[in-house]
Amino acid sequence: MIVTREPMWDDAPKGRIDALLRHAAALAAGVGRCVLLTAGSLAHLPGCVALRPRRAAFVDQLYTVGVKSLPVISVVGLFAGMILGLQVGLALSRFNQENLLGAAVMISLMREMAPFVTGICLSACVGSAMAAELGTMTVNDEVAALETMSISPVRFLAAPRVCALLVMSPLLSFYSCVLGVIGGGFVGATQLDVDFRQYMASALSIADVKDLAVGLLKAAICGVVIGGVSCHQGFSAGLGALGVGRAVQKSVIVSFLLILVAGYMVTRLAY
Repeated sequence: MIVTREPMWDDAPKGRIDALLRHAAALAAGVGRCVLLTAGSLAHLPGCVALRPRRAAFVDQLYTVGVKSLPVISVVGLFAGMILGLQVGLALSRFNQENLLGAAVMISLMREMAPFVTGICLSACVGSAMAAELGTMTVNDEVAALETMSISPVRFLAAPRVCALLVMSPLLSFYSCVLGVIGGGFVGATQLDVDFRQYMASALSIADVKDLAVGLLKAAICGVVIGGVSCHQGFSAGLGALGVGRAVQKSVIVSFLLILVAGYMVTRLAY
């Protein structure tokens, strides 16, 4: 798959309608290229795991996506659970139902909050860095040099990044969910007079395999979306530092929007 391309049109638009049609065609072409790039990257997942030359780059990306994101994921996940526990606990205390705090926090984190928080953090921390790195390589003609040497940029650059996000996103989401539940229990015990053991018993009683599976599926989809969008924007970066900056901006904005849409669609289909 060739990622470097010439402009679609050499002449200027001849009117507003022509400009609008060109923008629509460029958008459709960009979406198609992003989908093909993401699918092509996922197709290289067996090679990233089994082949030794590719495994090194894959493991390096696993470290970048997983280990280096742990501090941010830890802080955000913990405080997301604490905020959720405080707000839900205050609402439940009006009806003397504080004993349901653990169940409410657990189901909210498993179904929606943990995958969403993880996706947002990865998009801001990892996706933006990927778009900037690949955008700089594109501007410096390093991607074109790979294609000249008959080395696929999708296999060499995009596949390890997209596959690493696919693998690490569910694990980070589960980790964020655990920290969020602990944070909610801490708030319940210190501010709402909810016994921590009772809180955990309520949380574990509502935990369901389906909810966990739906949350992990959302996280995996978010990881693939972030990887595909970030790599596509990096390969599509314009000339100069301004082009790289715009690629990073677009990758974060588009990833945010698609995470929200994907989360709603998965919830709609699952429930």
